[in-house]
Amino acid sequence: MVGDNLPLHPEVIALYNQYNIRRMRLYNPTKAALQALQCTNIEVMLGVPNTDLQRIAASQDNANAWVQNNVKNYANVKLRYIAVGNEVKPSDSFSQFLVPAMQNIQNVLAVAGLGIKVSTAIDIGTLGESSPPSNGSFKGEYMPILHPVIRFLMNTQAPLQVNLYPYYRYIGNNTKDMPLNYALFAAPSPVVQDGSLQYPNLFDAILDAVYAAPSVFYTPPIETYIFAMFDENNKEPEYKKHWGLFSPNKQLKYPVNFN
Repeated sequence: MVGDNLPLHPEVIALYNQYNIRRMRLYNPTKAALQALQCTNIEVMLGVPNTDLQRIAASQDNANAWVQNNVKNYANVKLRYIAVGNEVKPSDSFSQFLVPAMQNIQNVLAVAGLGIKVSTAIDIGTLGESSPPSNGSFKGEYMPILHPVIRFLMNTQAPLQVNLYPYYRYIGNNTKDMPLNYALFAAPSPVVQDGSLQYPNLFDAILDAVYAAPSVFYTPPIETYIFAMFDENNKEPEYKKHWGLFSPNKQLKYPVNFN
């Protein structure tokens, strides 16, 4: 939504229906988007912004109010997940509030009998070792966050969410030995060999490294969301403006079959 030329929310819903896109992630509880989603068959992952974590962790009443305003008030929206926080790092001043905020949101949903899973989204910067994928492990400095997060997810049978952007890993590759087509799903043959497994693309390699990292705790299921719906002209730097599957004029940019 970081653009000034994007379609109106009802037009976006119509576009989802036109292409049979059945799930959506909202990073913030935008009222206009939630209103447009009511009485549709689109399942939604709704984000709790990092700026709200301290307030929600501070009291159960604050969590109750957040759920009332953004979940219960939109009872006709098919909410699938609440993603509490996004890419929280140990150095963030609000990191200590992540799991308490997750727990307080979970408490409200449980009392209300709502079958909505609570999770949080990490980024691949949490990985220390990732090559080969079977050696995947988390950085030590992240464990004070990840241990209680994973314990929470195990107790509630919820999946861990990962923001996995192969291109970011490519441009951050200091050794410059990674072919671009490996990051873009375009390599003509496997690039990485890990035991009996062959990896023709970086996405699968990073995903398996993440699987290896929490496997000593639990194995989360996989469900993939494509980032993003539209090009966003107000993003910086320049390359972040062009992630959209659709142009702002609602034209599909790539031959994607959403079925």
